[in-house]
Amino acid sequence: MKVYFRHIIILSFLMLGSVIAIQADTYPTVSPQASFIGAEGDTIANGGSGSGPIEGLFYANPSNIDEYDMHYTWTFYIGDETIVRNEENTSFTFTTSGTHTIALQAWYTKDNVTDSISIDQTFTITVTESKLEMPNAFSPNGDGINDIYQAKQNYKSIIEFHAYIFNRWGQKLYEWDSPAKGQGWDGTYRGKPVKDGVYYVLVKAKGADGTVFNIRKDVNILRGWSSSSTE
Repeated sequence: MKVYFRHIIILSFLMLGSVIAIQADTYPTVSPQASFIGAEGDTIANGGSGSGPIEGLFYANPSNIDEYDMHYTWTFYIGDETIVRNEENTSFTFTTSGTHTIALQAWYTKDNVTDSISIDQTFTITVTESKLEMPNAFSPNGDGINDIYQAKQNYKSIIEFHAYIFNRWGQKLYEWDSPAKGQGWDGTYRGKPVKDGVYYVLVKAKGADGTVFNIRKDVNILRGWSSSSTE
């Protein structure tokens, strides 16, 4: 990023062995920064990509502003949509798949005079296309492998999620609302283990790219099975 100091004049005079320095006022500058946090709490670098929703935090970081009134415009280019924020520091949640660009404009006023600050820095973040899969079996036997029926952890950019477990008579046994690791059914109903056999899962979810997921499939409980495969 380029930093500009305007109209800085240093005059040095050699007088009686002394140096006298006269420096004019310095003008405001900004050093914008951004941080991005993925759906799983992971940090994503500027220009990187990740599963949505992605939380972005943006900071103008102004300096030399003591006698100036500062003004800011953060512009978010989200597909065909443009969103504007006017705070010094702001945040934005990216839920739409694709690559998004964020730019800052800043200017200052003093004594009815307005001037802009040149800023070269922009930020980009990419939200990946959505993906969601559910396994067809699990083994809640306490061995630490497949003890929870949950979404496969290769899911991407899921912004809405709700899952239901039913028995063969259509009775709802459990429901949950996150595809995150450890979120799901432990094979119990009202605190007691259900019998081994076939149950049913219904998942209604939505991806950042607008994809709607309606997943209906059998779920087999196999407590004697210790394999890590649930394909």
